[in-house]
Formats: sequence, C-alpha cells, structure tokens
Amino acid sequence: MAKYDPVKQADWQIAEIAEAEMIPFETMCDKLEIPKDERIPHGHKIGRIDYMKCLERLKSKPDGYYIDVTAITPTPLGEGKSTTSMGLIEGLGARGVNVGGALRQPSGGPTMNVKGTAAGGGISLLIPMTEFSLGLTGDINNIMNAHNLAMVAMTSRMQHEFNYSDEQLAKRNLKRLDIDPRNLEMGWILDYCAQALRNVIIGLGTTKADGFMCQSKWGIAVSSEVMAILSIFNGLADFKKRMNEIVVAYDKKGNPVTTGDLEVGNAMMAWMVPSINPTLMQSVEKQPVFVHAGPFANIAVGQSSVVSDQIGLKLFDYHITESGFGADIGFEKFWNVKSRYSGLIPNVAVLTATVRGLKHHGVNAGALPCPPGRPVPKEYFSAGKETMKWLEEGVQNAVHHVRTIKKAGINPVVCINSFHFDSDEEHQVIRRACEAEGARVAVSKHWQFGGEGALEFADAVMDACKEKNNFKFLYPNELPLRKRVEMIAKEVYGADGVDFAPEANAKAERFEKDPKFNEYATMMVKTHLSLTHDPTKKGTPKGWRLPVRDFLIYGGAKFICPVCGAISLMPGTGSDPAYRRVDVDVKTGKVTGLF
Repeated sequence: MAKYDPVKQADWQIAEIAEAEMIPFETMCDKLEIPKDERIPHGHKIGRIDYMKCLERLKSKPDGYYIDVTAITPTPLGEGKSTTSMGLIEGLGARGVNVGGALRQPSGGPTMNVKGTAAGGGISLLIPMTEFSLGLTGDINNIMNAHNLAMVAMTSRMQHEFNYSDEQLAKRNLKRLDIDPRNLEMGWILDYCAQALRNVIIGLGTTKADGFMCQSKWGIAVSSEVMAILSIFNGLADFKKRMNEIVVAYDKKGNPVTTGDLEVGNAMMAWMVPSINPTLMQSVEKQPVFVHAGPFANIAVGQSSVVSDQIGLKLFDYHITESGFGADIGFEKFWNVKSRYSGLIPNVAVLTATVRGLKHHGVNAGALPCPPGRPVPKEYFSAGKETMKWLEEGVQNAVHHVRTIKKAGINPVVCINSFHFDSDEEHQVIRRACEAEGARVAVSKHWQFGGEGALEFADAVMDACKEKNNFKFLYPNELPLRKRVEMIAKEVYGADGVDFAPEANAKAERFEKDPKFNEYATMMVKTHLSLTHDPTKKGTPKGWRLPVRDFLIYGGAKFICPVCGAISLMPGTGSDPAYRRVDVDVKTGKVTGLF
C-alpha cells in the first residue's frame, strides 16, 4: 500500500503519518534562509516569523508571481478551495519551483460544527492539522480578548455614568460619553456557533454593583472587526490607529463612540502584538505555508493577511493565497478591497470547481437536493444521462464566475478538483464551457495523488503567469456608495438592480455626503450559498433584484457594509455537529476525529 491513500484513509490519518516526517520549524527557516532573529518558535513543529524584520531585510528583492484561489458558488458537497490551494502548492513544488502560500486560520465554530477544518484534504493537506484546527499560535484567542475588552470598557462606562454625576466623573478624569443603550454597535464574541447567544440581556442584578441592564448580542470570533483589521493592516502604527477607531456604540445624539473615546484601544492593541506575525506551517509534501487571519467572506473581508502575502511574495517565486467562499464574495473582496489596500497586483485567479458541486447547481435540470449533514444522493457519483443534464445546466455557474474574474483583468485558470468517481466525459463538459470563455482549464487529482496529480494544473498556472494581464478595479473610490453597490450587484452577482430599504437609503445618503467615507471599502454582507441574497437560489439565477436592508460601519477597518438578506454574525450549530466524533486517545494524547 502507498504511504497515503485518501480513498481509504481519513485526513487525520494522513496528517498523522506526514507529521512524523515534517520539517521542524527551525529547519524550515534554514531552508528559507530566514535568520534566527526573525524566528519566533512555538514548539518544534511551527512558529511565527517577525514580519517587520523580514520585510525590511527583503525590501529590495522583487516580488514573485501572485495567485489567488477562489471557487464556484459553494454547495454542501464542498468544492475543496483549500484542498486546491494546497494541491497547487504541491504541484508547483513537484515541478521544482520555489513556491509557498498563505491560508486563513479556521474558526473553532465550523471546526466543531458541520463544515470542519480548512486545512485541505486527502494528500493536499496543511500540517500539523490538530494544532491548525485547535487554536494554532493563539491569534483567535487574542482577538477575543481584545474585542471583549472593548465590551468591558463600554458596559462598565455605562454603569459608572448611570451611577455618578458629572462632577464625580470629572474627579476620575472622565467625561460623560452618554452612550445610548438602544444603539450599541458592538456585541461580545465567542469562537463557537452558539445560536442561543445571538440576542441576550446583560446587567441583571443590582444596578450599582452588577452593571447596566440592556440588550446585547454575541457573534462568532471571526466576525470581529479586530479580525478584519488583522487581515488588512499595513504596519504596527496603522494597526494601532485602527484599533482606536472602532465604533462601539452611539451617544444619545447619534454620534459615534469609539474605542479611542473609551481609552481602551491601546490596551486592545497590547493583546494583538504577538498576532501581527504570521505562523509558518507546511504541506504534507513539505512546502512552506503561512497562516494568518481568518475573517469570513460573507460578513467580512474573507482573506488571509496582507502582511503574509507581502512576506510570501518576497520569499517565494510563486505565492498562492485564497479567498473565502465563491468568487462573487471572496474574490470580489480580494479584487476590490484587499488588492486596493495592499497595492499588490495578482497575476492569476484560480476558479475551483467540482463535478459534484456543478451538478448541484443544475437546479433547472432537476438536480436532487443535497441538504447539509445528510447523505449525498448516489446519483451525484455517476455520469448517467440524467446527471449529465444537471452538469450541463450547473456549469453555467462556473462560467459566470470566469466572466467575473475576467472583468478584473486577471488571467483565469479553472481547476477541476477531480475525484476518483468522476468521469472524463464530465470533465469535458466543464472544460468546453470554460475554455469557450477564454479560461485555461486543468483537471487536477491532487486530493488523491498530491503534487504528482496536480502537474497539469501547475503547468496551466505557470503559463497563465507568463501572460500579461490588465488588472483594474471594478469601481473608483470616488463612485458614490449606492452606485458601488449597484455595480457589484449587476456586474458580479448578475442582479437586475438594487432595492434599498428606507433605513438603508437614509444611512447611504449620510455616508455619501461626507467625503471621508469615500476611502471606506464597500464590504458586501451576503449569503455565500447563492449568487443572490437567498441561499436557496442555486445555479445562475436571472431576473432578480438585490435587497439592501441596512448598512453597518466598521470605523477601524474602514468598511461600510451593505447588508443583503438575512445574515447573522453568530452561526448556529447543527443537529449532527463534528464534535460528536472528536476524541482523545488517553494513552498517547492524540486527538482523533477532527477531519
């Protein structure tokens, strides 16, 4: 039997074998010629890299090629975007080129719920997997402490202002902020999917001792603005400034109250100092991969950090990163937000697609439903006459996303993330449709065979990198907010137009009148499960309009977030969560069942 057999072995079993042979952190740093004063070890396997020292040392070195991995509209079947990112890294490694990447850190919520970890799968896997999935080097914990400290500052201030007169506050060198308890922007965060905490009452008990009673809320940790700032910051001074500009609430006149007003932003920054440096990990086949930041893409920016890309582009000839969810969400934000903030121009965007996923989008051809957590209908594993119709219909979803990538002026490569139950005929359906749109298409078997299965894929990406692109943003910063939203809705989602609710319209008018908001990124908040705002609408819907019910503002991250449809910052845990299968071997201490 081969060392790895994904058809028979679980991901955690493959990881266990690979981790016994992985390159130690210090040795990997030697290989990358990273000096000892830039290394921050975290045990033997992994560690951080001092990004400021590293970038200063390499500032005159030219950047390598920059490749973003995105995907078709996600389905419960899974498209394997992280698997494809790892497969491309391994495939380029098998071609003998200097390659590395940067991935997002997974949230404990999905890891312990339905989705599972985000380390890839099969042989195209990030290791060490258990550490990756259970906190890594502590970034999410630091984010929770920093974020919740702002909540402590806000709620205690409300209590003290209720109990003290202006004179008593002045004796404590405090001025009255007059926070409106009915207009609180921030809530508490926790790194689990805990629907019971979405809406809560806090401050029960005695008024003087136990806090100010008011309605509050909890969100998942990766939805925090602090996580968004970690993803897009560009220097320590920039990070600290943003941490003091987070809007926590509004006063009774409607003016924003910030972390700086509460004098808590600097202390929040103290929690984040260790987390400014990316963590260095590796693939099963021993290529280096940074892990840094992990914001969701349906409610935030959905990217690994700018600084991890800056380092990777100096260290590697080919640097691979990925964007969360489908190209309408993650890639759009990579294109119009991350690239605008970083100034880094991508060479290629990879669109990940699977036969199963595109069949699922063949709703107009009668594709069977496939609800999350339930067995996949057997028809998805065959290439019969009926399922070919599903695929021929569903492939239009991939075509739609290829067109979006081309609007950015970036060279598209479609990766057919292949599995052992696919047929060549099914692959040809996808190839014909996407090549007709001007995309390179490669069938890749990295899940089953690692780098050796990804050679065609690696070659397609290298060829695309050599081709000049014509990168351009979808809209200029000067374009009014509502015009930006309409452009994204029409050009990226395929909507006929946008309908703004009265409250959203009023907020948009206020933002458009203030020039400072021109520089704020337009951060769409929308379901990732559909091109529309309705997660039940699969495929490539036509003849619909996008409703915008509200705008949220992130003053530190400098995001204005149009809210489309029903989106919760706290996901729920399903009836058959992953934690039911997680266990610990009491003889060895090894964690099993995570993947």
